[in-house]
Amino acid sequence: MMMTYVHVQLGGPSWGVPLGRRDARTTTQAAANSNLPSPSSSAATLISAFASKGLDSRDMVALSGAHTIGAARCASFRSRVYNDSNINAGFATRRRQVCPAQGGVGDGNLAPLDAFSSVRFDNGYFRNLLSRFGLLHSDQELFNGGPVDSIAQQYAGNGGAFSADFVTAMIKMGNISPLTGSNGEIRNNCRKPN
Repeated sequence: MMMTYVHVQLGGPSWGVPLGRRDARTTTQAAANSNLPSPSSSAATLISAFASKGLDSRDMVALSGAHTIGAARCASFRSRVYNDSNINAGFATRRRQVCPAQGGVGDGNLAPLDAFSSVRFDNGYFRNLLSRFGLLHSDQELFNGGPVDSIAQQYAGNGGAFSADFVTAMIKMGNISPLTGSNGEIRNNCRKPN
């Protein structure tokens, strides 16, 4: 429910979240990260990773649109701004100002994932991709002459389509491998274990 609240507060769509579902009693960062694609992933890797969870290419592109808010650490975009050729030169220069070329230096420095509207949930992320302003390599892969270009183009021109598909994909993602039986717990307060 917290993500729904955050998205709505930042101008994004809302959706119903089922109550009474089981949550894990413990979590680990390693387990969470094992399900996230690398910021250097190719389009093929992204499509495959999402498909392994029952999500299609449209779901993957829509969910990637969550990068319209938030920031990334220099360590995750350094290679892109120094080595990728599919990047707007001025954008790369600006990002290099917060991300030194030398690994280990400035690794934690942050840059917004959406170059122009990083505190508003909108389709600006996709407009950025069309201008080659994707911060992460995996972001720009959504518009790089590949199989999902048309979806990114559609969302860049139609924020309503992006919002509708984002809601659909979030609901689908929320139904991946729900805990059943005695696994996990139904929380009294969704923000903390019982």
